[in-house]
Amino acid sequence: MLDTLRSPLFILGVLLFAAIEAVWRIRSGHGYDFRAAAGTLGVALGDAVVSALLGALIIGTAYFAVWQAAPVRWPVDDWRTWVAGFVLVEFAYYWMHRWSHTIRWMWATHAVHHSPNELTLLAAVRLGWTKAFSGGWIVFLPLVLGGFHPLVVATLLALNLKYQFLLHTEAVGRLGPLEWVFNTPSHHRVHHASNPAYIDRNFGGVVIVFDRLFGTFAQERQEEPCRYGLTKPLVSNNPAVIALREWGWMLRDAWRAGGVLPAVRVLFGRPR
Repeated sequence: MLDTLRSPLFILGVLLFAAIEAVWRIRSGHGYDFRAAAGTLGVALGDAVVSALLGALIIGTAYFAVWQAAPVRWPVDDWRTWVAGFVLVEFAYYWMHRWSHTIRWMWATHAVHHSPNELTLLAAVRLGWTKAFSGGWIVFLPLVLGGFHPLVVATLLALNLKYQFLLHTEAVGRLGPLEWVFNTPSHHRVHHASNPAYIDRNFGGVVIVFDRLFGTFAQERQEEPCRYGLTKPLVSNNPAVIALREWGWMLRDAWRAGGVLPAVRVLFGRPR
């Protein structure tokens, strides 16, 4: 449903901005890990293939099946549908993103996105191959059942993710009053940090409003620079290792849990 994220124009833009950022990082003394960048591109290529094969089949089929059962349908050509849809997609995205950090089954996919040890624009496209199985997309099904066409939900979510591409950088500083409402590079640096004070903060997509409302907002502080990557750092640049390491650890822990209920607690409890 998010094929626009893999359109040739978007991919060209990603590569162009990533190249500009690489030059800036090198000239400013930040350095640039080209091997990690190559690993990220490998993960992104794998995600494109898997999403095309499984995402469209599983997620697309489920969305349109639910749409058929919707008791009301909001007109796609009415601007109010898009305004309401934007707010509701942002709300659903906040909770999907928050649960992706607090439920291990969902984290096994989302951890891929947090695995880079430096924050660059390319980190935005380091996405897990197992989204169809981790279930984050289920969070948006109530919007479809409530009358929003699947293409409205998919379009708004795609715009949400495209906006976030620009947040994955150290090249942009604080943005003043805009940071009260919008998610910004500063807010998203906090989200990607593994510092104890920053973990599980700033889950918003385009806006940061729901983090402020639900107590998950944290401000980037100069006295505590962000340290990026997982709490158990990933050092491999092999795309398959990047994409599947957390799944392997989770399933191993479930197998060793010593019973069905302990295994369920491992799979759906908090990440370790």
